[in-house]
Amino acid sequence: MKVILAPDSFKESLTAMEVADSIKSGIQKVWNDAEIIKCPMADGGEGTVQSLVDATGGRFVAQDVQGPLGDKTEAFFGILGDEKTAVIEMASASGIHLVPNHSKDPKITTTYGTGELIKAALDLGVKKFIIGIGGSATNDGGSGMFQALGGSLLDYSGNEIAKGGLALKELATIDTSNLDPRLKDVKIRVACDVDNSLTGSKGASAVYGPQKGATDKDILLLDEALAHYAALIKSQLGKEVETVPGAGAAGGLGAGFLAFMPATLERGGKIVTDVTGLESFIQNADLVITGEGGINHQTIYGKTPVYVAEVAKKYNVPVIAICGSVCEGYESVYEAGIDAVFSSLSEIVTFEDLPAVSKNHLKQTAENVARLINLKIHPV
Repeated sequence: MKVILAPDSFKESLTAMEVADSIKSGIQKVWNDAEIIKCPMADGGEGTVQSLVDATGGRFVAQDVQGPLGDKTEAFFGILGDEKTAVIEMASASGIHLVPNHSKDPKITTTYGTGELIKAALDLGVKKFIIGIGGSATNDGGSGMFQALGGSLLDYSGNEIAKGGLALKELATIDTSNLDPRLKDVKIRVACDVDNSLTGSKGASAVYGPQKGATDKDILLLDEALAHYAALIKSQLGKEVETVPGAGAAGGLGAGFLAFMPATLERGGKIVTDVTGLESFIQNADLVITGEGGINHQTIYGKTPVYVAEVAKKYNVPVIAICGSVCEGYESVYEAGIDAVFSSLSEIVTFEDLPAVSKNHLKQTAENVARLINLKIHPV
């Protein structure tokens, strides 16, 4: 029996590796001679650094950077086991969780700190980057990142524009002459699971601006500023970014990567699968167990369990999902290749007790899944 454990993290409770460890403990009570391979997963969002560091035997690096409002904050990134690849979550430096509700303002928030994380990784000799761009507080089109890496954005008087999305309306010249030259020799894979364009009704400002504090008036101003920005990128750099699917991700950070760096926008699950070698493990497996904190109607839209199932179904391997909660609309995952879903929640507990209790719940559920599979049903 060969079993692949490929769960995502249980948000704010357990890392993907802790989930895999717990499931392994449970099924070993039934299948003590099974070959069990742990492959912690992520979808490019929160937990991606942790999962890939765990999966590759890598390490974490702490770095002081400018937060979204320009104040100092401690962020982090991962160096994978090959010591040549950095994995970064932009939210660590420029995330919405770093901005108090009363201070949310995408007109002024910046991705400068994300650029500082990239620079810190370059200083360590990194040649490859995996960058997740979910959870941003920004709407600056990646302009702050560009400035942190040596680029200049000049107004009509030849002065550097201010940070933030609204300042892009003053932009006259994009100067790449002092952009960090090391960027020419790296490969950047950006985990991006949305297809929003940079501007318009489905663009960065209109779709994501409100959750970042934008008023209706702000949305119009920010959209105009990003359109102006995109026009200059096209005329001065020869790159079309305004209508590219995914360019509007993270307040236009997707567009910034496409404009200024050797980057590709890819599905987060695909990137994580490549790094962990998941497909090679699944090819001759008997069972795959995946999961995440909760499965619902949104799980089919690029979430880890469905991506794992897509890979498994290429080889006709059955897939079981074990999650914390099963919510309305979860049945849609059956159409996406998951064969059965189990909730591990068996009692109501406080948030503080959740991590420890979740481990026990997972062990119990995994053991019962294995026992169920072992049943032999005989006709009467």
